[in-house]
Amino acid sequence: MARFFIDRPIFAWVIALFVLVMGAVAITQLPVSQYPRVAPPAIVVSVVYPGASAQTLEDSVLSVIEREMNGSPGLIYMEAVSQANGTGTLTLTYDTNVNPQLAQVDVQNRLSRAAPRLPAAVTQQGVRVDQARTNFLLFTILSSDRPEIDPVALGDYASRNVLPEIQRIPGVGQAQLFGTERAMRVWIDPARLVGFRLSAAEVNAAIRAQNAQVASGTIGDLPTQPGQAISATVVVRGQLGSVEEFGNIVLRADTDGSTVRLRDVARIELGAQSYATRARLNGNPSTGIGVQLSATGNALATATLVRERMEELSRYFPQGVNWSIPYDSSRFVEISIRQVAMTLLEAV
Repeated sequence: MARFFIDRPIFAWVIALFVLVMGAVAITQLPVSQYPRVAPPAIVVSVVYPGASAQTLEDSVLSVIEREMNGSPGLIYMEAVSQANGTGTLTLTYDTNVNPQLAQVDVQNRLSRAAPRLPAAVTQQGVRVDQARTNFLLFTILSSDRPEIDPVALGDYASRNVLPEIQRIPGVGQAQLFGTERAMRVWIDPARLVGFRLSAAEVNAAIRAQNAQVASGTIGDLPTQPGQAISATVVVRGQLGSVEEFGNIVLRADTDGSTVRLRDVARIELGAQSYATRARLNGNPSTGIGVQLSATGNALATATLVRERMEELSRYFPQGVNWSIPYDSSRFVEISIRQVAMTLLEAV
């Protein structure tokens, strides 16, 4: 057989070119969706317990959720991580033949059974369930060369304008903000609190009661009296928005007409929601967003979409705000594919 092709080189070239062309056509029609998964799918449950230590978070939240997750179909193992800033994650890894969508639904159903046993502060913050891999695909960083734009302002801007856009990109399982939003911080003076015979629970209850959005109703709504021609929706001030407004919260009103307000027992400031996380790029304060792939996401396609979306968003950034991607694991995948292609070409 070898002698047949050696004696007929033109025929051998025709056969080789035919095989090469048919292979190039067939490679675009490969049933990639039917290929078995290499990496097992993972479901990530994220919780926030403000003010709790890592041990408290583990004992009162994550352990409760872990007990409910036992017995989930196809579950291989679980990994719980508790942090000192009150945030925790529970990563559930399933067998490769498990449908990630069905696994997420099962986790949400089991989580609803555990919700009544969780602390109220945790359920008020919300419990997130995402399809995401454990490692990060890339980190995008926001930094500023203007001193008036501090990391808190960058974090607040990224949380409101950049993070939601990245979370909507196909292939992104979870996007985590490595920064902080703005928040109204109330620093209670224990000595003053004792002097006014008040407790921290009373302060907390007063803030919740007087910093609430309520429905005020309508004047002259249907059915109306004959001849009434005016109907108006009552608009009232809802949640407070400044340090002065929070300082005017009434903690106690005495019978002699005197009142104790929040500013009498606490120092109020508009600061960061949390000071536990800080990001730096080349030594300069910045805010980062970590992107994790979904169970079915493609690293190269997702990284390209993230770069394109950041390029679009950068046109609307405040003056002096820049973005960069200092860490991108998809570049290793891209280089590996390029080297494989070069090896095939050299072999041909």
